[in-house]
Amino acid sequence: MYFKIFFVMAAYLIGSIPFGVLVSKIKGVDLKSVGSRNIGATNVLRTVGKFPALITLLGDSLKGTVVILIYRMMDGGELWESVTGISVILGHIYSIFLSFRGGKGVATGFGVLAIYSPVEAVVVIIIWLVTAFYTRYSSLAAVISYTALPIIFLLSDASYVKMVFAIVVSLLIILQHRANIKRLLDGTESKIADGS
Repeated sequence: MYFKIFFVMAAYLIGSIPFGVLVSKIKGVDLKSVGSRNIGATNVLRTVGKFPALITLLGDSLKGTVVILIYRMMDGGELWESVTGISVILGHIYSIFLSFRGGKGVATGFGVLAIYSPVEAVVVIIIWLVTAFYTRYSSLAAVISYTALPIIFLLSDASYVKMVFAIVVSLLIILQHRANIKRLLDGTESKIADGS
């Protein structure tokens, strides 16, 4: 039990690593003061460039993937695996290294899902890609894909633990997009290719 609690705490710390901030700092850019001021790959793309954005996307995703992969290798059970997955996402959203501020959790969530529930992860990512491609709104793609997450789990006859996981992750990420949703409704939200 103590080891599982320790691993959950370690997952939070790993999730807290702000790859976007680190990559942008190498380029001499303070990501928290430019563009949308978000630390995710979309803001890095707009303000720093494609390659730094790709590194950020990979880093943020791999945080979730590596943590769940290691946990699964230890075979610690479904409940604690779910708690660990939520913990790494919380670390990204409320980073201890950024005064408990952070990103939206989208890429880290994808990384967690890739190991936690691969088939459902593919469906969620396809929904994100299709929405982003046709609308050019990263935020809208995130909201729609993560709103669909609990429904996808329900249709796949997921366990009670997995359903709770899906609902919690969905709520966490949608709540992080409150301002984006307001801008979408107002017609002022920036598209992926926009420079601001």
